[in-house]
Amino acid sequence: MRDFERKVSKKGKKDANTMGSYLALRAINPDVILSSCALRAQETTDLLASKISFSGEIHYLQELYLTSLEEILDIVKIQDSDVESMFLVGHNPQLHELANFLTDEYIHKFPSLGIISIVFEIEEWSEIESVLGTLNFFIFPKQFKYYMPRDVRSYLPLGKAQG
Repeated sequence: MRDFERKVSKKGKKDANTMGSYLALRAINPDVILSSCALRAQETTDLLASKISFSGEIHYLQELYLTSLEEILDIVKIQDSDVESMFLVGHNPQLHELANFLTDEYIHKFPSLGIISIVFEIEEWSEIESVLGTLNFFIFPKQFKYYMPRDVRSYLPLGKAQG
């Protein structure tokens, strides 16, 4: 099977459910979601969107599949100024490079289903390259492997929580 057509694995679905539970708990809901159109990215996007009860626009973009850092930045820079927050769902190493480029932090490893939140003091997305963002949080599934906070567990479907 071609990489582009690979589905999310069983573990990937479980991890998406856990990460979505965390986002729902924190009431994190973007204005727009930009996702790679690779099948596993689309499935991950749909799982996360469902978990957070997302009702905004989702754009599945070929341009986010195994692309360059510059192309991802170009996509972000053309977003409307009324978009205050967005999710980017894509692939490594590009998202890892993007996270390290946009903040003063250095993220050594950006695992599958890692989620980073970066806050920018900008008026327009076109300014994103000229301002370093501030790391708000960085989470990934293995953080919840042995201990899952009770609040996150309560967002998981019954019988699926581990702890």
